[in-house]
Amino acid sequence: MGRIGRGAVLLALILILVSGCALGRGGGRKTVDKAEMPEAPGTQVYTGTDAAIDASNAAKGYVMVRYTGSADKVQVQVTGPKGTRTPYPFEKGSYHAVPLSEGDGSYTIVVYAHVSGTSYAVALSQRIDVKLTDEFGPFLYPNQYVAYTNNSACTAYAKKLSDRSDDDLDYITRVFNYVTGHITYDNDLAAHIPVNYLPDPDKTMSSGKGICLDYAALMTAMLRAQGIPTKLEVGYNETVYHAWISVYLKEKGWVDGIIQFDGKNWTLVDPTLAAESSKKKAGAYMKDRSHYTAMYQY
Repeated sequence: MGRIGRGAVLLALILILVSGCALGRGGGRKTVDKAEMPEAPGTQVYTGTDAAIDASNAAKGYVMVRYTGSADKVQVQVTGPKGTRTPYPFEKGSYHAVPLSEGDGSYTIVVYAHVSGTSYAVALSQRIDVKLTDEFGPFLYPNQYVAYTNNSACTAYAKKLSDRSDDDLDYITRVFNYVTGHITYDNDLAAHIPVNYLPDPDKTMSSGKGICLDYAALMTAMLRAQGIPTKLEVGYNETVYHAWISVYLKEKGWVDGIIQFDGKNWTLVDPTLAAESSKKKAGAYMKDRSHYTAMYQY
């Protein structure tokens, strides 16, 4: 994603809350014991120079990508059927999931290996035609920006919150309240964000602090781990580089920009801002969705 400026501290979470933001008594929601995890079974694999793409589960909404060469840095770029080019900073060694976020169609996946300076060489380029068996698949698995396993602290705590929840709405509310109530903004990190910064939800939980992307990644991980399709979207809030979250609810469909505070008005709230100031004030600012232009979905 490159360097994120201090001005990009806003991070918008799209949620629906029940009337008055009141939490239920808990216990009615069916907790997911084990979250869906991506796999690389090896039934359809494309190989190149020290790189491999396992497309065995492309119909589920993801491919697995691996680089084992000597380059010190790796980038993966996915061009979807809508023409969006989505970048992924990549860690070498084992397979990592890359979502196919634009649904059915043709994707081109390119693995770039760093040569020197700003120069990269193509280690592997592959076109893949995709027909999803589940339209929500790309938004139910971990990936580089939303990293978790079934042994992660965030998934364990997600189960505890789900056990106390009446339904998905109640659970989403509890996740939102937990993150905004327990994570504080890390001004030191914000002033010195590494290039290609990748969030770590468990680290955010243990440290109790993070920047805007850490807030979003932690919430997305906890929601996906409990079977709620969740989009982590990156784009612009007017001229500020920005990220926000959309969730899918069976009763409402995709919720792209609203959160309920008083039982009457639907508003959009920023979880970083909500953790530091009035939620109603944040909601009032975020209410106009014309502020947002989405570029990528992770």
